[in-house]
Amino acid sequence: MYYRRKILLALLQTFDHRLEKLRLQKLLFLLARLQKENTVYDFVPYKFGCFSFQAMADLGTLKKYGIIEEQDNQWIKADFSDYLGQIKQSDRLAMKTLHSLYGSMSTSDLIRYTYEKFPYYAINSTITEKYVSKEVAETIFEQIPMDNDPILFTIGYEGKSLETYLNTLLKHNVKVLCDVRKNAQSMKYGFSKKQLQNACEGTGIKYIHFPEVGIVSESRTNLNTQADYDRLFEEYKNENLKDTLPTQNEIFDLIKSHKRIALTCFEANINQCHRKSLAESIAHLPGFDYEIKHL
Repeated sequence: MYYRRKILLALLQTFDHRLEKLRLQKLLFLLARLQKENTVYDFVPYKFGCFSFQAMADLGTLKKYGIIEEQDNQWIKADFSDYLGQIKQSDRLAMKTLHSLYGSMSTSDLIRYTYEKFPYYAINSTITEKYVSKEVAETIFEQIPMDNDPILFTIGYEGKSLETYLNTLLKHNVKVLCDVRKNAQSMKYGFSKKQLQNACEGTGIKYIHFPEVGIVSESRTNLNTQADYDRLFEEYKNENLKDTLPTQNEIFDLIKSHKRIALTCFEANINQCHRKSLAESIAHLPGFDYEIKHL
């Protein structure tokens, strides 16, 4: 079993084997603040504040295998294993501290507390006015990125959690994510098309897939040196990019209308991803006068 799932189960065990769904997310977030470098979950600002997509997926997997149960609005630990005894001593101490600090707080108390102490994670909340004062609401509003100069960003998800990736987009005020993979499927959690689309739209980012400007996976085999990549991208420029000008103009129109958009693919190294060539091709379209920035 993945260690992070043992953390979830140990959390349920610490809090009498059951937690309301929202309360679990808030406690898991606060646990991550106590874990510091050892955190196993990342979070994004979502509809009800801090939220981990990965934790939600793990809870679904644990439910599938009968290790936890879902009843009404609660997660319930369904087996009798001692998961506290299976996690690191430092994490057991963090669990104990978590219970001591926040164990008496209701779900409402935890929502209010996390909104006040960590306002960035409340910027997409739909329930802010219900839980915090006008002054705190203003503090939350001040956390919303306001940069609005038109920029064509590019970003790869290699080595990033879904939450870290989304936070990068949010902090740069990206409005539209253009997925430029030929095949928008991934073995990495959160980055297959439907998962990524749902996550983006849940955090206020529009998602569009443009498979026609991608490179088929067969062409990406046996790329061992930068020279191999350079040859591939030269072929991509001479063939694909010459044939996909309508799509490139469509992306250009998105910059005009939404101002801050991002092209995304897998590779972290911009020099080993076709999104660089695509961005440069769009930049040569008549009337393009914007910055390109690789995240």
